[in-house]
Amino acid sequence: MTYSDAAIWGIIGCLAVGTFLIRFSFLGMMGDRAMPPIVLRLLRFTPVAVLPGMVAPLVLWPAATGGQPDLVRLIAAAAALGVGYWTRNVVWGILGGVSALYAGLGLTALL
Repeated sequence: MTYSDAAIWGIIGCLAVGTFLIRFSFLGMMGDRAMPPIVLRLLRFTPVAVLPGMVAPLVLWPAATGGQPDLVRLIAAAAALGVGYWTRNVVWGILGGVSALYAGLGLTALL
């Protein structure tokens, strides 16, 4: 099944509007009322929860290896987790994982 360029952009546009409306229904309709402290506390964890959700499929089912996990990506994920836990900093965790990934890919290309 193939889609035209206009159909693809139409789907992307509909998904963008739908996503905006879902988020606006929660945050935008609050107006100038203060959010409960529990909501504010939970919203702080949103970026930390989104990042593993985006990375996990790339680690567990990478397209580069035909959908099979490989040791280099698993080590890079473990390095990112370890550095992030040790430093308590998301940016350092990302940099640690990226460094381990490229170092591992470079070493396996040499072997």
